[in-house]
Amino acid sequence: MTPVDLKADCSRCAALCCVVLPFDKSAAFGFSKAADEPCRHLAADLRCTIHARLAQDFSGCVAFDCHGAGQRVTQQVFGGVSWRQNRALMPRMEVAFRGMRKLHEAGLLLEEAGKLPLSPAQEAERSLLVTMLNLGRERDEAELAGLEPAAALLNVRAFLAGLRGLRGLSRR
Repeated sequence: MTPVDLKADCSRCAALCCVVLPFDKSAAFGFSKAADEPCRHLAADLRCTIHARLAQDFSGCVAFDCHGAGQRVTQQVFGGVSWRQNRALMPRMEVAFRGMRKLHEAGLLLEEAGKLPLSPAQEAERSLLVTMLNLGRERDEAELAGLEPAAALLNVRAFLAGLRGLRGLSRR
């Protein structure tokens, strides 16, 4: 599909999911945390202090996957600089992370759609959408901030909605 790795590499990220994303106390999370608030188990070096028992106490963290958006924002968009080094970066990193996640999730969905029994016309449309997403191209903060109404993402949503009748695709 693209040269972009859609697998998370937490060692190359600035723990963006541990800050940006909210969660509610439940069987999957031991306490509630607001969005844009660092998790209380996040150490100064951006490592999880309960990582060894994460599966038991915070299965929601184990289940989450940013599909490589976190490390891409940290390394490409912000040149490896962390919000811990410069607190003023956090709001900007959050916006970039949310935008990059949308791109990576759309790319992953298109990759998975390629495994379905698509007609030649559907495969041509899927390939065109992959090209339009252009995941391999570097993005800057401004572009990532404006992704929600982007035509490529809207077209991916419409394409996937049209696949609902195919065998192997659940109707939710």
